[in-house]
Order: sequence, then structure tokens, then C-alpha cells
Amino acid sequence: MTDNNASNSNDQTTPQYDVEIPSRDELLELVTERLKPVPFDDFITHFKLQDERQHIGIKRRLRAMERDGQLVYTKANCYGLPERMQLVRGTIIGHRDGFGFCRPDDGGKDIFIPHHQMYSVLHGDKVLIKPAGTDNRGRAEGRVVRVVEPRDSNIVGRYFVENDLGIVVPDDSRISQDILIPHADNLGARHGQLVVVTITRRPNRRTSPIGKVYEILGDHMAPGMEIEIAIREHDIPNEWPEGIDAELEKYSEEVPKEAYDDRVDLRELPLITIDGEDSRDFDDAVCALPEEKGWRLWVAIADVSYYVKPSTQLDNEAVNRGNSVYFPNNVIPMLPEKLSNGLCSLNPNVDRLCMVAEMEIGPRGKLKNSRFYPAVMNSHARLTYTKVKQILDGDAELREQYKNVLSNIEELHNVYKALATVRKQRSAIEFDTQETRFIFNAHRKIERIEPVKRHVAHKIIEECMIAANVASARLIESEEEIGALFRVHEAPADERLTSFRAFLGELGLSLGGGDKPTPSDYGKLLEEVKDRPDHELIETMLLRSMQQAVYQPENEGHFGLALKSYSHFTSPIRRYPDLILHRAIKSILRKREGTEQALTGAWAYSERELEDLGVHCSMTERRADDATRQVDEWLKCEFMLDHIGMEFSGVVSSVTNFGLFVRLDEYQIDGLVHISNLGDDYYQYDNQKGLLIGENTRTVYRLGDKVQVRVKTVDLDERKIDLSLIAAESPAGKQRKRNSGKTQRKKSQGGKKPTNKKPQKGNKGKGKKSS
Repeated sequence: MTDNNASNSNDQTTPQYDVEIPSRDELLELVTERLKPVPFDDFITHFKLQDERQHIGIKRRLRAMERDGQLVYTKANCYGLPERMQLVRGTIIGHRDGFGFCRPDDGGKDIFIPHHQMYSVLHGDKVLIKPAGTDNRGRAEGRVVRVVEPRDSNIVGRYFVENDLGIVVPDDSRISQDILIPHADNLGARHGQLVVVTITRRPNRRTSPIGKVYEILGDHMAPGMEIEIAIREHDIPNEWPEGIDAELEKYSEEVPKEAYDDRVDLRELPLITIDGEDSRDFDDAVCALPEEKGWRLWVAIADVSYYVKPSTQLDNEAVNRGNSVYFPNNVIPMLPEKLSNGLCSLNPNVDRLCMVAEMEIGPRGKLKNSRFYPAVMNSHARLTYTKVKQILDGDAELREQYKNVLSNIEELHNVYKALATVRKQRSAIEFDTQETRFIFNAHRKIERIEPVKRHVAHKIIEECMIAANVASARLIESEEEIGALFRVHEAPADERLTSFRAFLGELGLSLGGGDKPTPSDYGKLLEEVKDRPDHELIETMLLRSMQQAVYQPENEGHFGLALKSYSHFTSPIRRYPDLILHRAIKSILRKREGTEQALTGAWAYSERELEDLGVHCSMTERRADDATRQVDEWLKCEFMLDHIGMEFSGVVSSVTNFGLFVRLDEYQIDGLVHISNLGDDYYQYDNQKGLLIGENTRTVYRLGDKVQVRVKTVDLDERKIDLSLIAAESPAGKQRKRNSGKTQRKKSQGGKKPTNKKPQKGNKGKGKKSS
């Protein structure tokens, strides 16, 4: 019976008691053993607590456990286990229409929370829920019993003054309550400005939440405001804490002399970097030389672990950030610029420290052997993807300019072709979805949206990085005592797989493999649809059917790449899991070889540390994805403000019970055709098949339908684009006729006035390196 278990609390401010009191585990054990909830006096008696200070201490600990959802304090003044009271602990997920869901902490389906139960909670609150049967749609419904942990993040919104009363309307539509702001707490905010608010009094059934303006971001349409909002709404750390500068001061602009000791000297090896035109940090360099039986491939990665030591301010902040976040024309780096763009960046013609994966690649692309070691290198050229492609295409001027590394480029191309053959043989899933990039003007407004095409240079680097990632994963697997994080991508879950099969069925397609399709089954499907006009949509839906990749210490393989072992070794400047792996590799090398100086930064993590870091890094990755997606949506809406009233061709990308989402062909932007804009009929949603079906005309709308639409309205606050339908046609017309009946289909395709907006034959409209 000790107090050394206080660290089990999620509360970082748990007091340390100067008397001996039971740990949380001991208290939980007692409550678990009893057949009914335990009154406070029983704790005192059971643990024989005589000192008044022990009484106070155990009371505080029980309250903390109650707050954290480990125990429930009943109306009979006893402590019980929430699971025995059929209580579920989870997180509130709000909805713009006022209702919400509780996402259980232990997994399982979300629990519906009706509108009237959401008055006293906010999106992001940790709560205890009492299941209360099902609603009229068959969803599990719950009642909020208690807020266990209020959301601790501030809220971004627009400040308005109505009848001398300050109100902030949250930018996040999942928070449906407006926040009242007393005049003394508005920080001088003006009507319409964007502000950050701290909640000072939580909402209840009768009153709205009350808050205080913490920060004024600026005017609604100010350039870059969308990024400021996303950073705060998603709690992305963007300011360096005190102490970072002091740690950086000990490093000059050049590699320390003592760092060269015990390292392999690769400065004469013609290593090169290949990145995008706008890249500023270069964390990988590559070189390939032919051998009698295949090639020797070097992948040199910035040795971040030499500079960022465990438990330093730099390291703590890198953990906090988890990864760099890339916004259009902006980046929130994981490491300070002095490292990310300086000492750790493999800039050309300067010495840099690196960790190297040296691999033997067989003539048919098989990874035969590999070894890892710390080295010093000097990049012989900084190339872009575009230049490499032009060189391989025979551009005489560029071939002359880069003649000193030309043979390296050509051998890298040969290695790629061999590795790509193996990739195809193992049936890795390959997507060719259309990506876009924003081109900004001098005022940081979008001038145009351009398609981004991946070509051979991107694929060369991608295959080299995958090879290094596989080799590093195998090294970690070979060492029982020292672990790291694997990049795990599991097979599709049952529900998503069922939905995807239903989608394919409506297009006359199928996916092989039964209940457990393999990457090969997906590959065959992609090959089958590659020439279809709706292949991008099918690829998008296939991606949605997949599980999200995560970081974890247990290796369960990478389904998408069809690999048994995979990790992330190649980007320690921008991903913390890669830095963890570098430290683990150094620990393995130290254990086997003992070259101390070169292995500065080695660190062996415990299993518990790796589990926690895996969860955290997976979360920061999702956080970054959500934030960048939000910014992209905002910028697209802002761009479409200048296109209201214009017509575009598109394809139905999603069918819901409230309408059709359409992806515009020209810009790859999604908008909504609301069900009320579909014409003079009542439409019913077929959830199993994902269809909207007209009751009278039997008109059917489905995924993949080609449509002609007009931009009706754009709502920047909601990040929504509303479209009106002009015409529609199905890419699988014959199949559609069979489903709907020839007579009705002909009727629905007949000439109609544009105002009816019923389907008719449409006119053709206007024209990262490692997985």
C-alpha cells in the first residue's frame, strides 16, 4: 500500500501525499471484489487508515478517480464501477444539427445522443453515458450521466454584437451552442472578427456557455486566417517553448568536428537529393551503383538523433508536435528551422551527418542484404522531380549540367524498374488518383488550381524509401531486446468492406477474395477499372474502404503495400516515429559494435513507452490530416466564391439521405446537390445500395453518375458549396436500365426543362515519398 502509483492518473497535477495511502489499483481491486458499491467508511476500515491526513488523502484520490471515470459516486454515497452500472465512458462528437454521438473509449459503435441531451455538453467532452435503448432509426441511444473531463481546448469563432450582447458563434460546426461574452471580457474585439474563446462557465439545460475572449485573430477574410483557425481548432502546437533557443545555441551552422569520429566517410559517394521544387528541408539522399549481380543502393537519411537527445526541450517539443504539418504555402515544423532547414537538411555541397541504409538489390529487384551505420556525407546535387524526369527523357542541356551524377540517376532508374517489378508481383495496391495544388497570387489568394501528376522521378524515390523502410523493419524484428514503432496497415474492416462491395455492385463490378480479400484482389480490380471514366471515383471509394495506418510496436504488416514488415525510417526531420527508429537502430549497433561517438543519440525504449508513443504519434498524424483537410476545404470554398452561377461537369462522389455530393471535374472540388434541388418528386434513400430513388419517376441517382451542375451558393463559415443539378447520366447506362425498367428510364431521360432538374442525358461539360 504505497503512493508510488499516483502516476497512473491522467491528471498531471496529482498531489504527492506525505502519508501512506492506497494506490488507485488497490482501491479498484477492493471495489471490484465487492458485490455492491462501497461506502467511504469501508475504505477507511479495510485499509486501516488511522491518520486524519490519510482520510483526506484517500478522499482526494477517490474524487480524482471519479473525475477520470474510473469510479462512479452513487446517490447512496457509495463508489461503484461504471461498467457494472452499464455506464460507458467516451468522447462527445457533436453534429451541426444539434444532436451528437458518444465515441466509447474501449471501441465499439458510436452511441447516439439526442438533441436535448447535448445542451449540457460540448464537442470533445469526456463523459459517462447510460445506454437507453435505440432510437426510431435503430441506433443505440444514450443519456449523459456526467461530464468526466471537460474539453480543455479553446474555441475559435466569430464575434458578433446583438442588442449590446456579445456572442461568439463557433467556427467548428460540431459545437452548436453560441457562447455569450460579457462586455468586460471581449478584449476589444470588433463585430465580425475571428477570436479564440476560453469557456468560463459551462452550459446546462437552461443557459448557454459563457466565455472570455483569449485572443483576437483578425478579420474573417484576412489572408492566412484559415490556417490560424485550423491550428487552434485542432490544438496544433505552433510556438516554441522557452528553453529551445538555449539548447540550439550550442550548435553552429556547421557539423561539430567531434561528430566525424567513428563514422563511415561517404563524402565521395555521388549521393543526390531529389525533391519537389518548393521543398526546403532535404532529409534523404540516394545513390545506386551497378554490381555483378544487381545493384548496391544507398539511402542516406539525416541523422537527427545526433542533435535531438531524449528528454531535452527539443525532444519534448518534437514529441508534442509528433510531425510537421504542411499547409498550402505554410508549414508548422516538428523541429526548429536551424535544424530542419539547416544542420539536419542534406543541402548540396556541405558536410552532413546521416544514418545510412546500404542495401544489395538483386537483378530482379529482391532486397538481398542490408546494413545500417552512421556516416558523414556531402550531397553532390540537389535535383527536383521535374529535372530528373527531363534528364531521363533525354534533355541534352540538363544531362550536360548534371553529368557528374548522370550515371547515378540512370542506375537509380534501373533499380526502380527492378523494384517496381517486385512490387507488382507482390500485388501492392497502386493508386493513380488525381491530386491538385493551389497556385496563390501576391495577396495569398488562390489564382488557380492545377493538377499534380506523379511521374517516374516520384516513383524512383518512393521505391528507394520503401526498400529502406523494409530493411529497417527487418532489423528491428531481428533484435528481441530493442524495439521501435512499425507502420501497420491492417486489412479492411467488415463494415467498410460490405459498403464497398455494395458500391461496386451498383457499377456492375465485384471484388474477389470473399470475406478476406488480399491486396492482389484489389490490384485486379484497379487494373480492371483503370480505363473507365469513373476510375478516380472507384479508387477514392476503395481508399475509403481501407483502414487507417497506425504506429505500434507490434508488427502486423502493411496491407496496402503487401509487405510483412514495414516501418518509417526515412523522414526523422518531419516524423517522430522515424526518430524513434533511428535511436533504436543506434542502440542495436551499439550493442553489436560499440562505436560510441558515432552512436550519440542511441536510446532503447521500453515496451510501455513504445505503446504510448505509437498511440500519440498516430493521433498527431490524424490531427495534422484533419487540419490540412479543413484548410483545403476553406480555400476551395473561397476560390469558388468567384464561380457562383457557373456550370461544371462532375461525377457523383457520394450519395446520402439528404442529397448528392458531386466532384467537379475541372477542380476536383466537392459540392452538394441537396435533395430539395432534385426536381418534382419524392426521393427515398436506399442505405444498402447507396441510391436515391424517385417514388414516382423511379429516377435513380448513384455513385459514379456523370452530372452537369451549377454553383448555387458558397458558405465559407460552414465550408459548404451548394450546387443545383442541370443534367445527369450514368456511366453504366445499360445496367441502370435493367435496374429501373426500360419504360421508366426512357421517361426519365426525356427532354425536360432545366427548372425541373430531373436526370436527363447531360451535355458534356467544360472541358510524399513514403507510404
